[in-house]
Amino acid sequence: QVQLVESGGGLVQVGGSLRLSCATSGRTFGRYAWFRQAPGKERMFVATLTWSIGYTYYADSVKGRFTISRDNAKNTVYLQMDSLKPEDTAVYYCAAATTYSVPTLTNRDSYGYWGQGTQVTVSS
Repeated sequence: QVQLVESGGGLVQVGGSLRLSCATSGRTFGRYAWFRQAPGKERMFVATLTWSIGYTYYADSVKGRFTISRDNAKNTVYLQMDSLKPEDTAVYYCAAATTYSVPTLTNRDSYGYWGQGTQVTVSS
């Protein structure tokens, strides 16, 4: 059974850092992504990475502050979040697509596998 399991969320002060992990069991995928959903808002794209060559792409709102990466040996994808802001508060979801080629990188419908989410709260 394929599973994506997120961890690493928590409460952090403005300007702080957190690292989220997404552990994959059952198989590896061609593309991974992180999305986030704030209360009362739609689930939004954060970052994406191709498993084979590590090509990355970020939402403008996190560019320069967040870094998506992978550990091939551990079948794990990470999201390093630095210089956190209150507007980064959300539930963060790991997502995966079977192949690296998807219709739209930033569209949640391009990803068929999802984790359960992990809460990130940035306090001011």
